[in-house]
Amino acid sequence: MIYVDAGTSFSKIIEIGEDGLKTTRILPSDELGALQIKFDAAAGHSAKNYLKQGAKLENEIIALALGTKKLVPELKDGTILDIGSRDTKWVKFENGKYRELDWNSACASATGATIEMICKFYNINSDELRAVKERFPVTCGVFGMEKIMDEISKTKKPDAAVAKYIHGIAFNAWNFAQKPDVIYLSGGFCENGCFVDALANYCTVVKLGRFVLVEGLF
Repeated sequence: MIYVDAGTSFSKIIEIGEDGLKTTRILPSDELGALQIKFDAAAGHSAKNYLKQGAKLENEIIALALGTKKLVPELKDGTILDIGSRDTKWVKFENGKYRELDWNSACASATGATIEMICKFYNINSDELRAVKERFPVTCGVFGMEKIMDEISKTKKPDAAVAKYIHGIAFNAWNFAQKPDVIYLSGGFCENGCFVDALANYCTVVKLGRFVLVEGLF
């Protein structure tokens, strides 16, 4: 059996062999078609193109909730936050049960993809970025870009400007998720130390990794 979270930028795949062993894989989504694989269940922006006949296409936020409960079965109270290339979504649990959710595909759009593009443009290794105390007032990945350019024109320090931008995204995401004390973080931002450290200024951060939605498919 094989499952996929086909995101805008990257696709996350879990395959379970006949022996029960699980293998995982991440690849750019524009390479997914070349695999010529049809999946047993899928979620994500382009998932419907790669399903077996009659296979399940799951809503992303449901997959996020189910995947988190699977990975953290002891979870009673907490908020799960997932920031993708083009949207931000969260699910809140109280006493082990679903309480509420939200999904912002407008003001939070392009946050993940924008950081990738900015780091590439300024030749910045995102793994080497360090969180800073200052932040830009970022309400959207696109609108926040002008702050970066203004800062660089003054200081000539792209790393510091991008770190402030990422801090702004972290603060905005925490506000959007209704300022929880604990955030279970899903998605590629788990691997961005600058973002995780900035978010930790406001709440406890528990990283769940990039396969949460896929885990919610089986």
